[in-house]
Amino acid sequence: MIIERTVTPFVVYREDPVLRALEKITANKARIVFCVTEHGHLVGSISDGDVRRWMAGQDAVDLSRPCSDVANTAPVSVPEAATPSEIRPLFTEAVDHIPILDEHGHLVAVAVNRSDAFRVGRREVGKDQAVFVIAEIGNNHNGSVELAKRLVELSAEAGADAVKFQLRDMAALYRGTAGSSAGEDLGPQYTLDLLSRVNLPAESLFEVFDHARDVGVDVMCTPWDAPSVDALVEYGVPALKIASADLTNHTLLRHAAASATPLVVSTGMSTEAEIRESVALLRGTGTPFALLHCQSTYPAPFKDVHLRYLARLAELGDCPVGYSGHERGFHVPLAAVALGATIIEKHVTVDRSMEGNDHTVSLLPDELRAMVVRIREVEEALGSGAPRQVSTGEMMNRVNLAKSLVAARDIAPGEVIDRPAVDVKSPGRGLQPNAMDRLVGRTANRPLAAGDFFYASDLADSVPTARDYTFRRPWGVPVRYHDWRQLVADTRPDFLEFHLSYKDLELEPEAFFRDLPDHCTDRAGVLGMAFTTHLPDLFSRDFIVDLASLDDDTWKRSIHELQRTIDVTRRLAQWFTLTDDPVVVATMGGFTSDRHLDPAERAIRYERVEAAVAQVDSAGVRLTAQTLPPYPWLIGGQHFHNLFLDPDDTADFARSTGIPLTLDTSHTKLATNFLGRSFRDAVDLLAPHTIHLHLVDAVGVDGEGPQVGDGEIDWPVLAEQLDAQAPGVPFIPEIWQGHVNHGEGFWVALERLEQWF
Repeated sequence: MIIERTVTPFVVYREDPVLRALEKITANKARIVFCVTEHGHLVGSISDGDVRRWMAGQDAVDLSRPCSDVANTAPVSVPEAATPSEIRPLFTEAVDHIPILDEHGHLVAVAVNRSDAFRVGRREVGKDQAVFVIAEIGNNHNGSVELAKRLVELSAEAGADAVKFQLRDMAALYRGTAGSSAGEDLGPQYTLDLLSRVNLPAESLFEVFDHARDVGVDVMCTPWDAPSVDALVEYGVPALKIASADLTNHTLLRHAAASATPLVVSTGMSTEAEIRESVALLRGTGTPFALLHCQSTYPAPFKDVHLRYLARLAELGDCPVGYSGHERGFHVPLAAVALGATIIEKHVTVDRSMEGNDHTVSLLPDELRAMVVRIREVEEALGSGAPRQVSTGEMMNRVNLAKSLVAARDIAPGEVIDRPAVDVKSPGRGLQPNAMDRLVGRTANRPLAAGDFFYASDLADSVPTARDYTFRRPWGVPVRYHDWRQLVADTRPDFLEFHLSYKDLELEPEAFFRDLPDHCTDRAGVLGMAFTTHLPDLFSRDFIVDLASLDDDTWKRSIHELQRTIDVTRRLAQWFTLTDDPVVVATMGGFTSDRHLDPAERAIRYERVEAAVAQVDSAGVRLTAQTLPPYPWLIGGQHFHNLFLDPDDTADFARSTGIPLTLDTSHTKLATNFLGRSFRDAVDLLAPHTIHLHLVDAVGVDGEGPQVGDGEIDWPVLAEQLDAQAPGVPFIPEIWQGHVNHGEGFWVALERLEQWF
């Protein structure tokens, strides 16, 4: 049952024509509307059946007649104070929408006999929820409590949300004395003989259920008879599973539903007419339920599965739907998830050669674990149907691979840009080619040399430019050797941060520091500012520094590349005014390509980082470990970071090793989103160990580097925290592509940050 607080789709006014009621009934797909006065007092209900009956009694049907002529003036209704347990018994096969009235008789809500979602133990199940994975143990314990407990443990380790068993009262269930198979056909006789040997009584199952609670996995159970329903409800299972064989057993369905325990009902071995009949029964009880599409043969032939029926089943049930699979493998459940299944049930065993049909179609524990992992990947990949956006990884590749509009010749400010002045060239740093028609005919707002990119600001009337900024802490800008002069032409930062490429490490820096600009130099003829450096993210042959690597060759090369960066940093010092040793920002490593590591696997990798740093000569620099995001974009694709991600072990590392941090706010915000942690608490942990800041926004778990104020960070709160816990610590605005168009993104960021910092 759900409560709809927005009543507009269900409301017509008593003066409205009957035609309006028919239109609303069609639009809301509920087959009913409620007629109210102009002040919202309930007059009555109008169902499609009410309209048909009214039309049948008219000599000449006039759909302009007022709705009040058609309304049933004595509908079932409840007061606003009614509880769900008081409302549910009022639902019947004919009544599935109940108006809720305030003390003055105003319609304020509608109780709808629909199960969009319901709770099973620790989890919400249904629409817009993560797929609920049930490990069906059933009778695969073969009558052994110890094996049942082991299967529970293995299922929990595999990531199942619930384990499911079966409970039978053999005497109540089968017609023979004490479940005797004498006189039965061969099939039933085999089944009865097997069950008599493997069936666990309620007391034994409850011992297993208690164990499941201890290992942190919820329990469901299939009752095959009324005494089993009663025993399970008395124990307190959070949901009952109704087997396909009992979909047409209306007596058992009513008995189970009367407990108000959520029901998950399989539909194998049934016709659509039988499914409709049972759905009507269940809906009349008001008990939340879900339907599972199922092919009840063991193993099920793929040609008989018909996964497309899931959509039809959702229409029939108007409830959450899932898939209970008896085919070999687990690729079919993955397809079911893609088609809308919110529940997946698969059998699990430790040995497929054991006696019994269920074993043959079961997954082994490692296969169950793999299925759960793939389900989570599929549901993540399903995403949403929102308008398409370019992802962070695509943006990176778009810059590298796409094309841009560039100046075909020199263009002076004030000149009208004509078509011959524009060319299309790679890479994709500037305006995309589809902006050609919007660009041509505009007046240039800045000088462009042949080959310069056009940017979005060239479609605007003004361009953000650098100026003097005022902050309570030192500030700088990210630069490269080739563009630092351009970026400081109109401003004087406190320092520059050189984001080095591996090619930069091979250059002679002297060539970039001859004839220093007058406005930036001091009396000694050097730049009157400090500097920092950033270890290259990528080296030749797709090599990425990983000081945490367990591979010795990777580890040794990582140490070598870090040492080269430190050596270059020491050489750069001769052109700057320094009161402290320059900071070196390093991404220390600890990434994987396929999954995040278990937290227990991190310690040895932190030890590798510490051992690597101990081999580096860092005299004359201050080496820092940069905080990292969960999904870094490395070499144009998504990877998985594991170290310097969790605020707790990051702070512990800094505290125990004395290696300070560069707190990257985008990375840490993404990490806390991923971990379900408080960003504010993370900053409290990390700021005391921080000597350098990268200030930039973040979105979700991998939206790295958006403009300050365009993401999820609460900047006034962050500024207050950093003033208290990291006063005077310098920062740069590390905006994605902030350097393009003469640093446009940096100037926007600094303009915004100035109000808080």
